[in-house]
Amino acid sequence: MLAEFLGTFVLILLACASVAVAVVGLPGSGRQVDAFGPANWLIIAWGWGMAVVFGVYVSGGVSGGHINPAVTLAFALRRGFPVRKVVPYWLAQTAGAFVGAALVYASYRWAIDAFDAKANLARDESLNTYSIFATFPAEYFGGSTWGPLLDQIIGTAILLLLVCAIVDTSNTGPLSNLAPYLIGLVVFAIGLCFGPNAGYAINPARDFGPRLWAWIMGWDEIALPGTFDWFSNYWWIPIAGPLIGGMVGVLVYDLFIQHVVKARTEPEPGRVPTPETQSD
Repeated sequence: MLAEFLGTFVLILLACASVAVAVVGLPGSGRQVDAFGPANWLIIAWGWGMAVVFGVYVSGGVSGGHINPAVTLAFALRRGFPVRKVVPYWLAQTAGAFVGAALVYASYRWAIDAFDAKANLARDESLNTYSIFATFPAEYFGGSTWGPLLDQIIGTAILLLLVCAIVDTSNTGPLSNLAPYLIGLVVFAIGLCFGPNAGYAINPARDFGPRLWAWIMGWDEIALPGTFDWFSNYWWIPIAGPLIGGMVGVLVYDLFIQHVVKARTEPEPGRVPTPETQSD
């Protein structure tokens, strides 16, 4: 639990800070004169990808480096992870995300206040500064629940499908302890390909821990229950969607790939495996 707490803390500390850089840090510091654009999105995508890398490296040797309740649930469903550890892992991950968000706020609160003051917005009206901490759906969904939920299912299914491929040593697993880097690149790719839809939470702890902190710090209904001009009661979607998507992703991998590579590495009944037969 301590490892999952620390790994998720590192994830949120670096990742939410990258959003703070893009939203309030660069514009407020005078280092950026243009409006938020593609370059800012690349900062966020790379920030999240690298944050995953180091979060997994911090915790992987002790806890497996889940740092995501969707990963924990999927591994309990299909990878033999003890069910009794699921809820403790979830609690540790959410607590780590909450504390990580608190430290990001402590560092960037001056930039946040300056941004809101310049925009003449009260904190509970500022969707931009709230976005440093948690997610919300794009305006083009028009208040739809199904659209953002589907987005979260798809994004997390991709995540777990590719995580299973990366950590499966019977497949073409990476060597030299490169798995965390590749998992980070998966998150980076998801951010580039699906991020604008709903902020690619793809991790219930990543969203709810910082969301709870944002609510405590005065973003009020934007954070909880997750209500703004074009969305309402949104808080549960970045929780349910990733949990569903994670189970879908691991099931798809097992249906298409895992049973085949497993069969290739197990000898036929009554047959002693040899280097020659193992390559059949």
